[in-house]
Amino acid sequence: MSALVLGITGTSGSGKTTLIAALLRWYRQREYTVNVIKHSHKAITLEPDNKDSARFRRAEAGEVLVASPYRYAIMREIGNAPEPCLHDHLARLSPAHLTLVEGFRQEHLPRIEVYRPSRGEAPYFPADDSVVAVATDEPLDIALPCLPLNQPDQIARFILNLLRIDSPTGALS
Repeated sequence: MSALVLGITGTSGSGKTTLIAALLRWYRQREYTVNVIKHSHKAITLEPDNKDSARFRRAEAGEVLVASPYRYAIMREIGNAPEPCLHDHLARLSPAHLTLVEGFRQEHLPRIEVYRPSRGEAPYFPADDSVVAVATDEPLDIALPCLPLNQPDQIARFILNLLRIDSPTGALS
């Protein structure tokens, strides 16, 4: 696994997506390129069933690329094939200074757990040795670094230091 990949983990509703969005804004303001991979256990739909691209998928196109002047998306039906691993998905992405991953908990990579004790849910970090820090909204008495969840700038800097990512003028990997 590339040293430039970091997972953001936590229970549903803990604030993972909000944190990732804040980190993306912070990094973009400083000219870092950051990719995101989000795993879902549910079927994903990117277009309504009545659109041409959905019809092409149903007609068993190998891949369907939908493009506009503003963005593009590539869709591939997996069918009965094994689900691609994180490494396979990383290989499809353009180079970046950092890739943040939400999900893929079965893959071993360093992770920051978003944990809110007030929600009453058990954290992953006591049993999950891939958690290298906890982003939280309350003080915790634990051995791991605790990062203030409401200060994404501190979390962003922690990630840069942890992964030894240089200034954005360096080469992308």
